[in-house]
Amino acid sequence: MTRSSPATIPRPRSLAALEHAIAACCLCPRLVAHREEVARVKRRAFRGETYWGRPVPGFGDPRAALLVLGLAPAAHGANRTGRMFTGDSSGEWLYAALHRHGFANRPASTARGDGLELAGAFVTASARCAPPGNRPAPDELAACRPYLAAELRLLPRVRLVLALGAIAWETALAQLSSAGATIPRPRPRFGHLAEFVPGAGPRLLGSYHPSRQNTQTGKLTRAMFDAAFRRAREILNARGAGSRS
Repeated sequence: MTRSSPATIPRPRSLAALEHAIAACCLCPRLVAHREEVARVKRRAFRGETYWGRPVPGFGDPRAALLVLGLAPAAHGANRTGRMFTGDSSGEWLYAALHRHGFANRPASTARGDGLELAGAFVTASARCAPPGNRPAPDELAACRPYLAAELRLLPRVRLVLALGAIAWETALAQLSSAGATIPRPRPRFGHLAEFVPGAGPRLLGSYHPSRQNTQTGKLTRAMFDAAFRRAREILNARGAGSRS
């Protein structure tokens, strides 16, 4: 199997068509092999389940003003359930926070079709396949980036990208640059509650990723995560903030 050029990715005309294109993607041989092997072998606790085992589309409100951008599907989380940030501790943190701050109708995401709905938010990731060691390679991230571009094109109300982690921050900067925004030198640095306001396109806000490593060590606390979502609300509630012009 050889990787196709990202330029061959079609331009879907709807989020439903984009979901189909993402789920059928086989651009990156290493990721295809890993996601399918994980889905075949499974974790003992999930042996009775059928794993999704494909690239994972974004999920949320087509009228979203907030786009939450993570790293990649977890091998036994989204790669199992087929929904971003679903089936692992990171998702427990994220959807509980989305609910606390009025972006979700319930505090938990358990499976596709579980009744969860997002209001004003859309959740996606820099890479769409579960990578070995949770580390997508730079060329794999680059191959996935056109899908983020397509999501932003089909989500015209997005005014703020909340980047969960440094890789998501860099992915967002790269997408802003490719869409015509000027990225200053030195480049805006990632940090918890770091912000970047481009001349055009959505605003960028950083937060530490709610990974088990970060939450169990206290690098990210619930108070810190709530602060990121409070800041997101402040930005979205400000008149004229985050123009897409």
